[in-house]
Amino acid sequence: MIGPMLSRHGPEHLGLSFRFAVSVLKPPLTVFTRRDWQGSQWLRQEYPPSDGLVVATNHLSWFDPLPMAHLLWDNGRPPRFLGKESVFKVPLVGQLLLNCGQIPVYRDTDGAADSVRAAVAAVEAGEAVVVYPEGTITRDPELWPMSAKTGAARIALLGNVPVVPVAQWGPQRVMRPYVKEFNVLPPKTMHMRVGPPVDLDGLRGREINAALLAQATDRIMDAVTEQLEHIRGESSPPERLDFRSWREANTTQEEQ
Repeated sequence: MIGPMLSRHGPEHLGLSFRFAVSVLKPPLTVFTRRDWQGSQWLRQEYPPSDGLVVATNHLSWFDPLPMAHLLWDNGRPPRFLGKESVFKVPLVGQLLLNCGQIPVYRDTDGAADSVRAAVAAVEAGEAVVVYPEGTITRDPELWPMSAKTGAARIALLGNVPVVPVAQWGPQRVMRPYVKEFNVLPPKTMHMRVGPPVDLDGLRGREINAALLAQATDRIMDAVTEQLEHIRGESSPPERLDFRSWREANTTQEEQ
């Protein structure tokens, strides 16, 4: 591994809270997780017109953000996560996240546009913004990526920055999906595979509408899924689970 490469953005720009979080979280991650990181060069390469980028990744577990932050930090990309508004309401934790420059997502409200604007401003300033396009931990029974929201595509197109796909596999062995547990021992391997930027060139410079965002989002999720197939050594299902349909079906069952 290499240390943080902050040539353009020295550690002073991160603030005390960010550096405090790194000092607290990185040592136990180094001790209690094993790392299988592939393709990290795609995070260290600079892209015109700036070195900002969107990192799009699959969502397996509440533990996901920690190994992702570890990967990005050690490759010179201090992460800024888009996260659910509810997380920012947790006492102390929420304030620390805000102080670290993380970005709350206000879904289905007027504040949703503010989240996108903040993320676009961050990538235009050369930051790495991490987006979980699925919006929540996957409900696929085999933990493959589900259908996705269009936020990652919108930020990348508005900010004119690349989307780098990252697949992860292993966080779910520390915390299973939707289960409050913490199985850190024995140390689990965090498999992280970074792919080349998603090809969005043919979609840039055009009117951003629902159809364009859907097309870009499909490309992003295809790229993330492809990297996960390499990690797992198997093929994904021919169709992604549609989360909206899943939620409607399960809500109906609960009402019955």
